[in-house]
Amino acid sequence: MSTGVSTSTDKIIVDKSRGHRNKAVSRAVRQTRERLQSGHTSSAAFDRDVLQMYVTAVLQGAAIMPLFVIIVAALGTYFAEDASLLFWALLTLTCHTANILLARHARTKEITAEAARRWRNLLLTGQFLIGCCWAVFALQDCSACEPSSFTLYKGATLLIALSVTTMSNFMLTPAVLVGFAPAVVALAAKSGLSRDILELSLAGVFTVTVVFFNYISDRLFQFSLKILSFQSEKDDLIAELEVAKSMSDEARRRAEEANLAKSRFLASMSHELRTPLNAILGFSEVMSAEVMGPLANPTYKEYAGDIHRSGQHLLDLINEILDLSRIEAGKYELSEEAVSLLDITEDCIGMVQLRARAKNITIHDQVERQLPAIWADEKSMRQVVLNLLSNAVKFTPQGGEINVKVGWTAGGGQYISIKDNGPGIPEDEIPVVLSAFGQGSIAIKSAEQGTGLGLPIVQAILAKHDGQFILKSRLREGTEVIAILPAKRVLQSIPAVEQAQPVAKKRRSFA
Repeated sequence: MSTGVSTSTDKIIVDKSRGHRNKAVSRAVRQTRERLQSGHTSSAAFDRDVLQMYVTAVLQGAAIMPLFVIIVAALGTYFAEDASLLFWALLTLTCHTANILLARHARTKEITAEAARRWRNLLLTGQFLIGCCWAVFALQDCSACEPSSFTLYKGATLLIALSVTTMSNFMLTPAVLVGFAPAVVALAAKSGLSRDILELSLAGVFTVTVVFFNYISDRLFQFSLKILSFQSEKDDLIAELEVAKSMSDEARRRAEEANLAKSRFLASMSHELRTPLNAILGFSEVMSAEVMGPLANPTYKEYAGDIHRSGQHLLDLINEILDLSRIEAGKYELSEEAVSLLDITEDCIGMVQLRARAKNITIHDQVERQLPAIWADEKSMRQVVLNLLSNAVKFTPQGGEINVKVGWTAGGGQYISIKDNGPGIPEDEIPVVLSAFGQGSIAIKSAEQGTGLGLPIVQAILAKHDGQFILKSRLREGTEVIAILPAKRVLQSIPAVEQAQPVAKKRRSFA
């Protein structure tokens, strides 16, 4: 027998194994960064990659060295008239073929981290065998040739072979040193025995060249390791980013579901929350007004008044929370009709007039009288204007002023602007004030604190009307809020600017 619990529960369960994978990726990235920052890249970390790159280079250039050996043997046999170079060529080609077969065998095998060192030693052994062949070539003599010419011929051949080997084998260190150490030893021994200046020069120059090319090979190898390190770090960072994105998407989905569930819950609890509060408000008002007869104790009458005021305050807070929850849950529906923004503004000014007089605040209005009606929800727009006016009265000091403007926008819409000369809002606190439940430092210090939902509700209602909300404020200079409705909601278009007549503006003062 199945229930619906598992289905709903599965939606908000996070795959915690992703967190473990994320930790593993972070650890790999951290190790890679430490390796790069240390400045000493270890080849052991990339032995498999290095060997694969070396094997690929050897197989791609497999025909270069045999062709070079054949050319050298053919030229030597032609000029020296001696077939011994042919036997050397056959020996060299045999060793080279064995090395190619070894590289091809290595490519077909899955080189593990444990087997990487063994394969490296085998490949270096192959290079050493080829080096022994070049040592045999270095010991060659030509009785029918001029000694200097043949020495030059051997030197040029060895240098070309050294260059080709360096460019193709730098991924296998120290292949250059291992491959040509036998030739260096052979040249040194031959020049030591013959004591010929040309042989000594060739041995010295070739030895220095081998050392130099070995240095170049090592530098190329280190550079390749850095490229591999950067590639490894990039792959790790991409993996970490993908895991982090997956976790972020999961967290966002959970947050959206939780927020939607909260909004739906509060929206559906409207009747259940308001019904007992209305009863409390009604009975407390009856008791404080002594409708059913005088209370024996005056303290009870005072308590009944406190209960009524507290209940009204709680009802106002619940209404604000429910309004925002319905908006977030998508259940806030507009009941649109033709309404006058000017009439709504005047009604709201009358509603806050009593509170303004209590603080000796003067409200001035500057409106355009010939404004056409707009297509909007009257209750919602009344809530917008009343919230903005209530905030202005709340934060305007004793004896202050509030200026209310209603008129046309440059784009043909209508706007209402409410400006006070209160303490203002610091610039860095404006985003906080505009967020749900956000309150600035001045609002926190004020004796008339609220939920911080007034402005977010205003923004949401205006967004429902495709409108715009602007807040301008500076510390100790006051605050101006502007609610704008677009031109498409105006039921009568305004004339062109060049044909428009100046509209008389009437300024009234509410003391």
